[in-house]
Amino acid sequence: MKIHRSKRNIDFSKGPVWRNIVAQALPLTLAQFVHLLYNVVDRIYIGHMGGDSLELTGVGLTFPVITLIMAFTALFGNGGVPLFSMARGAGKDDEGRRIQGNSLALLLLSAGVLMVFGYIFRRPILFAFGASEESYIYAEEYLNIYLIGTVFVMITTGMNGYINAQGFPRIGMISVILGAAINIVLDPIFIFLMNMGVSGAALATVLSQALSALWVLRFLFGKDAIISFSWKDVRIDRGIAGKIARLGTSNFIMQGTTCVVQIACNATLQQHGGDMYVGIMTVVNSIREVFMLPVSGIVGGAQPVISYNYGAKNYIRTRQGIRFNTIVGAVYTLAAWLLVHLFPKLWIGIFSDDPELLNTGTDMLRIYFFGFVFMALQFAGQAAFQSLGDAKHAIFFSLLRKIIIVLPLTLLLPIVGLGVKGVFLAEPISNVIGGTACYLTMRYTILKRLDKQADDGK
Repeated sequence: MKIHRSKRNIDFSKGPVWRNIVAQALPLTLAQFVHLLYNVVDRIYIGHMGGDSLELTGVGLTFPVITLIMAFTALFGNGGVPLFSMARGAGKDDEGRRIQGNSLALLLLSAGVLMVFGYIFRRPILFAFGASEESYIYAEEYLNIYLIGTVFVMITTGMNGYINAQGFPRIGMISVILGAAINIVLDPIFIFLMNMGVSGAALATVLSQALSALWVLRFLFGKDAIISFSWKDVRIDRGIAGKIARLGTSNFIMQGTTCVVQIACNATLQQHGGDMYVGIMTVVNSIREVFMLPVSGIVGGAQPVISYNYGAKNYIRTRQGIRFNTIVGAVYTLAAWLLVHLFPKLWIGIFSDDPELLNTGTDMLRIYFFGFVFMALQFAGQAAFQSLGDAKHAIFFSLLRKIIIVLPLTLLLPIVGLGVKGVFLAEPISNVIGGTACYLTMRYTILKRLDKQADDGK
């Protein structure tokens, strides 16, 4: 595939902004959808293994651990991508190369630490996350194998953003599709044919992620990348690492606070409802992940376009990208909320055939998704802050929605008479308050500043 000569023609400053974003977002969304299949397919198969959904509950208990791994991936991987895009927009290829190398070095180091920590403390961690003696068996079984693939997960997710940022979203999509295809094929073989159950699901995930990681590294180290790098660049420079960490902190907090909220939800549900309600939350979170994909893809596709144009001082196009992000996200999330509200049993039935879980979960799903449209405002604001390097606001609004609003409500609402419904109600309340505050702040800071800079540049 000879693209080396033409690759520098990939320029986010030309053509309609919406078209640049869509060109990035479509393959990125498909890639994220396929990536989601790594875990969702596992849950679908496990949920239909029979029994009383304890296996599904056990896998759900590992979510906070997986989310914590993703938090560090976002910190050291996604945190460098906007810096890389701005460097590329300013024509600073050497700086972009060093940013990529630092990201990979930080990902490798943190992957090793997380894997060792997970193995040593897995039992107390899982019980703190809401495990019972019955569900712990399946949670440990899944986690023991999943932790082996920590480095592959972090490389695939953390470094794939650099492929998209260079204008190759299709290559980034392929890196995910290759591994996911293997996962989909291996899951039924390991789970059912080889009778490995939960362990088989974890093993399929690890092997498929390893394949994706190799593909990502092959491209970024190869000659077809716009700004490729080598192993000599894979080292930690304190200055660059500090910039990556500062900008990645907002993503880390978003993922990290999600981890904290998942822990609180599981523990509270175990206390007020038992294993079945932990299983329901597992299904609800899985459905939410599926419906979040398109808006997440639009945001991911817009970020390198917005950062590039901001780095090139093209403020009109930067503003256009932010507004397109907001409008498309709002229209989609409204449609998604209606689909969930009208057909809740359809979505829950994909993940479980347990009649009790299906009937009880219907009401919980409707409660959880109420106000889902406000998530578009949260995403639009967060993406704008991060794309322009405004780490301070990005971090604050990450903390506001999850730690200041969701976490206290998750703990308090069940004990004031709402019971398990209070746990599911905390999310929509935070969406409305947090999403509105984030968007309005972005509108009266970033958009107002861009308007002035655009006028001054005329």
